[in-house]
Amino acid sequence: MPEQPYEPEGAIAGTGMGGAMDLGASEATTLEKGPGAPAGGGPAGRPRSLWSDAWRDLRRNPVFLLSALVILFLVFISLWPSAIASGSPLSCDLAKSQDGPGPGAPFGYDGQGCNVYTRTVYGARTSVTVGVLATLGVAVLGSVLGGLAGYFGGWWDALLSRTTDIFFAIPVVLGGLVLLSVVTSNTVWPVIGFMVLLGWPQISRIARGSVITARQHDYVQAARALGASDSRVLLRHIAPNAVAPVIVVATIALGTYISLEATLSYLGVGLKPPSVSWGIDISAASPYIRNAPHALLWPSGALAVTVLAFIMLGDAVRDALDPKLR
Repeated sequence: MPEQPYEPEGAIAGTGMGGAMDLGASEATTLEKGPGAPAGGGPAGRPRSLWSDAWRDLRRNPVFLLSALVILFLVFISLWPSAIASGSPLSCDLAKSQDGPGPGAPFGYDGQGCNVYTRTVYGARTSVTVGVLATLGVAVLGSVLGGLAGYFGGWWDALLSRTTDIFFAIPVVLGGLVLLSVVTSNTVWPVIGFMVLLGWPQISRIARGSVITARQHDYVQAARALGASDSRVLLRHIAPNAVAPVIVVATIALGTYISLEATLSYLGVGLKPPSVSWGIDISAASPYIRNAPHALLWPSGALAVTVLAFIMLGDAVRDALDPKLR
């Protein structure tokens, strides 16, 4: 009889880092398979990452799909408002002051005889622009400062902590009334700058905590032991694993910044005419709420739906990125 080949109970496989580990026969057979062999997890045998799992959960979440559709529509009308609204939002006719809905004006006219529908559509551009740019500025500044403080610690961490305490003590609306009351510009940049100035401490706290947690993981210690520089450890190992909480907080805060811009414009210190803003329209329509409630309800409703959409999107992203909620 031909001699049967010896089949060992275990095998030795390289770890890829100069070491070896004992494997059972089934594990050794798995390692001998090609890269295309299914081994569980993602496609081609690769385990799914946090981001792929999050995207899979988001696609099945009706709250995310609904809010994403609303936000995509807002982005579309912000880029091309003339696609669904004809005429200029600054074109007004006092002869039509406070008139109800009619041909070409499904939302009626405000106290100045302006088309409420056209102004509501064009107002989305201002709100989305302020919200997105303020969120980007807050996220970048807060992440950089908080990440550096959490990684290096020491006096830099103590200085940042005391600085954030000072900014947290400033009431946002009161700070806007004081700082923006001396600004005469009609552009969105003073409002965005104010939001970034008072909004970065929250993101910096979140980024600092995430970096401190990620810094203690074994893969970071291994990278340091292999001689990786601080910049490489931060950018390649810590940042990808600490950015998820920042994304969640920034997504929810985007709706808050849109609401804050409308509040400041309503109080007269944010955007000013001839700029088109939902806050400006709400402020102008408030005295005529009994005679022309439509001029107040439509921009208020658009603002409420926009803020709600971003908050719902942030909640869905939080649920998808937090492994504890799975």
